[in-house]
Amino acid sequence: MSENVVHLYKDTDPEPTSSPAGEGSTLTLVTDPPAEPAAPVLPLWVRSGRAIKGFVTHETTRTTARAVARHTLYVAGGARIAARRTWDGRTASRYERMLRAAEAAGNHEAAAEWEERGQRYREARHRRRMDLLHSPLDAAKGAAVSAGMGVGGLVLLGIVMAIATKDVTEVVTPLMAVIKFINLMITIVRVVWGPAITLGPLLALLALWSVGAHQQAAPQWALPDRIRNSEGEPITPSIVVKALRDLGVPALRNAIKEMGDAGASMLSPIRIAGCGVEVDVTLPSGVATNEVQQRRRKLAENLSRHEHEVFIMIPEAARTVRLWIADSGALDEPIGPSPLVTDETMTANYKSGKAPWGLDLRGDAAELSVYQRHLLITGRSNQGKTASLRSLVLWLALDRSVQFWIADLKGVGDWSMLRGIADILIEGPSDDHVIAATEMTEAAVTEMNHRIEVRKNDPNAVFPPLIVLVDEAQKAFMCPAKDENKRPYGGAKATSRYFMAVREIHNQGRAVDVLMWQGTQDPTNENLPKLVREGAHTRASLVLGTESQSAMALGDKAVEDGAAPHMLRQGLDKGTLVVTTDGMTMPKGQSFITVRTHFIDDEPAEAIAERARALRNGVTTLRAVERDDEGRDPLADIAAVLGTDTRVLTQEVLKRLAVLDADAYGKWSFLDLKRVLGDTAAEPYKSDGRMVVAADRIARALADRDEAGSTSAS
Repeated sequence: MSENVVHLYKDTDPEPTSSPAGEGSTLTLVTDPPAEPAAPVLPLWVRSGRAIKGFVTHETTRTTARAVARHTLYVAGGARIAARRTWDGRTASRYERMLRAAEAAGNHEAAAEWEERGQRYREARHRRRMDLLHSPLDAAKGAAVSAGMGVGGLVLLGIVMAIATKDVTEVVTPLMAVIKFINLMITIVRVVWGPAITLGPLLALLALWSVGAHQQAAPQWALPDRIRNSEGEPITPSIVVKALRDLGVPALRNAIKEMGDAGASMLSPIRIAGCGVEVDVTLPSGVATNEVQQRRRKLAENLSRHEHEVFIMIPEAARTVRLWIADSGALDEPIGPSPLVTDETMTANYKSGKAPWGLDLRGDAAELSVYQRHLLITGRSNQGKTASLRSLVLWLALDRSVQFWIADLKGVGDWSMLRGIADILIEGPSDDHVIAATEMTEAAVTEMNHRIEVRKNDPNAVFPPLIVLVDEAQKAFMCPAKDENKRPYGGAKATSRYFMAVREIHNQGRAVDVLMWQGTQDPTNENLPKLVREGAHTRASLVLGTESQSAMALGDKAVEDGAAPHMLRQGLDKGTLVVTTDGMTMPKGQSFITVRTHFIDDEPAEAIAERARALRNGVTTLRAVERDDEGRDPLADIAAVLGTDTRVLTQEVLKRLAVLDADAYGKWSFLDLKRVLGDTAAEPYKSDGRMVVAADRIARALADRDEAGSTSAS
């Protein structure tokens, strides 16, 4: 305990001054302040314990300890692996293991094959062991014979040397040389033996360590941080529940804490689904499915996955979300070639067949039925839209009954292999090409109406399927050109020619197998009107920029159920489509499916097209380009090229016109022919499924024109 110390000082004035008392000195009382209490001294054992704890728990110490344990355990793990390999090599255990795996998989044919291989191995091993019983005696005999022949040879050599040198001592010279060599080898072995005995075990340990390090044969806690982290770890029920618990939804977190089984009852069995796993999660009361959907990134990171590796879907069951979780990195692997490329015998059937489009996320084949279904594919530029659309056309081209009218408004040759297959092929990005595409679509409307009229008279009439395809259709909707009547080709009004033609085909074309297929970029209300996108039966989308664009491409229902093309990765998910259709087999309760489409390059696409051309009878592809028929009378020229024929195919008429005047008619297409004859009584019509021009109708049209000219002249 501290005490106050009192000091007495006597102050003496060296030069006394006057004072009332006349005193010359005083006494001063000074008190020191209280001293600070001394810190208690900790016992030695406490200080030592803290120092040891700090040393042991320091990160450097822990890292060093893990490294020492890891490399030590590598040796043990390597020895275990080497022993197992030796055992597998000396016994039939490998065959037994493969046999059990085949039986478990239900592959009895493979099981029988592995059993036969194991039996052959045992027989060969028995023969080797029986041979070993006789080998020592045979080896001794062989060694004795070899030694005798060797000594005899050396003596014979010595005799030859003695005769040559006339020195008898040379007889033993070869023998002595061999003896000296053997002695040298013994000396070398004696010198090397000591270090070899020391280094041999070390080299063996090094070899075992190398095997263990290569196989990471150490416990998880001893491995380096880059390997020890949880990225890509297998999905287990506890991991899923923990990811949901940490999702940031208070009601979900509290419900999991209150569950007696720690949330396990929320989960269905985890199923293997392609390159990932699938699990249904029944959410507790008070938690909405969209609360989980809105936290996709956080859920993926809680599962040690990237955002694009987790898909959240809404199945039929109430208050349930379906999670599909990819194996780490699996979605970045290619899916392999299309069956169209690998199977040269494949054929197509428009009505009953399904096109091999790709693989779904579960690894199952994604096959699309195109029968009486309009199609729309959209997405950002250079993400695989044309390739996805082209793979469907190449498959369908293997059905010889299907006709194609194609307008490629990009015009870089993506569809050039369809020449000789498509009846019409327009290629180019200009307004003239858009006009030709619009006229082609309107011609399809005319064909559709003709079929409808035929169907009215003959309900059993059957028509060949007609696919009207426009790639880069946004150019048609955005085209500013107008016709001679001031009607715009583009736009989305009742006067817009392309828009109205597409709408008419959407409304009635399916019933008579006239189908509209379109590919377009970045959907907006301007370049893809609402009535057009909702008229498609199959709607597919590649990567998009926003959720609102996803809703435009696929519909609100699909997006509400979890469809998210806007969550795909630009450039990395090329060819990955989110599809809504009734033409695909989908998991129960799902309104969409994600498909990784097969990519067919130009060279194999040309090979497939060649197979399709071989099935068809010389289709002449008409290419709509700029026209130049000035100075000619097309109607009279058509009558002239028909000659005495009563009825001629339109393709043949075009060929004859080109022969008549290549400058005027060499670039004509079916659309030009229809333009000339469309306002007359000689318009081309169907006969036996082919478009023809009738000579009598042409003659009547000429007569009507001449009569009209005479009337107006008078």
